[in-house]
Amino acid sequence: MSVRRLADESVQPASFAFSKENATWAKATIKKYPKGREQSAVIPLMMRAQEQEGWVTRAAIETIADMLGMPYIRALEVATFYTQFMLKPVGTRAHVQVCGTTPCMLRGSEALMDVCKRKINKNPLETNESGTLSWEEVECQGACVNAPMVVIFKDTYEDLSPTQLEYIIDRFEAGKGSDVTPGPQIDRIYSAPEGGLTTLLEETAKPKRPAAPKTVDTPVKKAAPTAPKPAETEKPSLEDKNRPAAVAKPEQPDDLKLISGVGPKLEATLNELGIYTYEQIAKWTKKEIDWVDGYLKFRGRIERDEWLKQAKALAKGGEAEYIKVFGKKPR
Repeated sequence: MSVRRLADESVQPASFAFSKENATWAKATIKKYPKGREQSAVIPLMMRAQEQEGWVTRAAIETIADMLGMPYIRALEVATFYTQFMLKPVGTRAHVQVCGTTPCMLRGSEALMDVCKRKINKNPLETNESGTLSWEEVECQGACVNAPMVVIFKDTYEDLSPTQLEYIIDRFEAGKGSDVTPGPQIDRIYSAPEGGLTTLLEETAKPKRPAAPKTVDTPVKKAAPTAPKPAETEKPSLEDKNRPAAVAKPEQPDDLKLISGVGPKLEATLNELGIYTYEQIAKWTKKEIDWVDGYLKFRGRIERDEWLKQAKALAKGGEAEYIKVFGKKPR
């Protein structure tokens, strides 16, 4: 890890004080710790100071140390150890921390740093001309399975490609960082296997507990009657008026598997129903959605996975439009 020093005195403010709201919060936070252990509040107080000022100043470090009754050097040790604390002014809209540890390096973090050098500043910890963006390389950020990754303020953005990072930086520069969903930027759930589950694919029967031995003195209780299983809902009729209209198979059907939630089996079933294009799915009505839900036997999945929104983006502009809408590539 590189040496971390405080910013030059030329940019250091003369004093620091928490806002009225933050001062009230700080007092309540300190009270959460046992008497004599108040110094344990140093990290949350520094984080709140950073959120207020945009970075951690010398004045803020010393003020917090005075509040907690700790030597300045102890507070300085905390501020200079953790890379979550910005020791000099950084981008007001985004400070991109690129993980450069081995897993991320092997998965392309150098290409992510090249993006930062090109779009922000060739030097780390230097802002762009407008002062809105900055970047730096940091050590492991704890999502090695999802390498490569970056952290922007409190959120992680994982499974990145250079193109995706460019898009994310552009959204933050435009003041629309909230449009990008944090976490994996590919079709995976958190740190689950990228290609889907490979183990525990089938439920195994739970071992039966052996019955207790019967004795003459122990009366045998009659088993309570079991409730009958509810009858399985039948598939809706193919002649139902709410069935989506089918079309003849085009020469080049759309790849429906690009819609998150649609795999090879579902795509084959949809094709059997005469559904081959994104445009068809994008125009489904509520009644048609309910019919398909019933036919495929997964109530609510179409709306939960936003099939129509995904299909509309893909029909409008393919992968580029999908990335613009969802902030990541289709699966």
